[in-house]
Amino acid sequence: MLTFAPRLRSALGQTVRLALDVALPPLCPSCREPLGDGAGLCAACWSKLSMIEPPYCARLGIPFTYDPGPGLLSMEAIASPPAYDRARAAVRYDDVARALVHAFKYGDRMDLAPLLGGWMARAGRDLLAEADALVPVPLHWRRLWARRFNQSAALAGAISAERGVPVAHDALKRVRATAQQVGLSKPERADNVQGAFRVAPEAKAAVAGRRLVLVDDVLTSGATADTCAKALLRAGAAHVDVLVFARVVAPVSTPI
Repeated sequence: MLTFAPRLRSALGQTVRLALDVALPPLCPSCREPLGDGAGLCAACWSKLSMIEPPYCARLGIPFTYDPGPGLLSMEAIASPPAYDRARAAVRYDDVARALVHAFKYGDRMDLAPLLGGWMARAGRDLLAEADALVPVPLHWRRLWARRFNQSAALAGAISAERGVPVAHDALKRVRATAQQVGLSKPERADNVQGAFRVAPEAKAAVAGRRLVLVDDVLTSGATADTCAKALLRAGAAHVDVLVFARVVAPVSTPI
């Protein structure tokens, strides 16, 4: 009887999941419309999602309105170069992307991690091909306790499963609780996260001399990514790139 117990539990679990799928058909995580037999986004939301494709700034990944040729930089990259080397994002942070991020972070939609992570792996393929490890942007322990999971770590895990790059979960620590960045100006965002991240002494061996890709969900002003990159570089990282699901994009970006 004990031999069949695991099989019985598995069969019962599959039956329960099938019953739930029948009773509660999958919904589009953006608009909540039924998906029928599909998965991911409904056709209407998929058509509104703004994927970021070349041409874009070689440094910041900001899309250009026309192709200026390879290796050109945006005005933002020249005027205020970040501590990290390159940033890539899968999509623009528009209404559909915002709905996906909110469902993932605040709606317990952990099932979205493989979907979002798959898009990120595609957008960051040039970064991942050279990477030694992925580093999720950490949460402070109080926020992690309240939210129950770190969305950046979940995305890094999904990317790792697809591309085989290991995740250095403990490489970076958030040593100071910070206020929410929403509603703050760019200088206020930079001040808010100043000194909030650190590489612990016992983690420096996993950082020193390595090519790292910092993983987060959204890039807005870049203050958090820049502060994290500085902490990793101070600990001896050879190279830090940034990979996010969505980034805020100004209406027009002109290359120089």
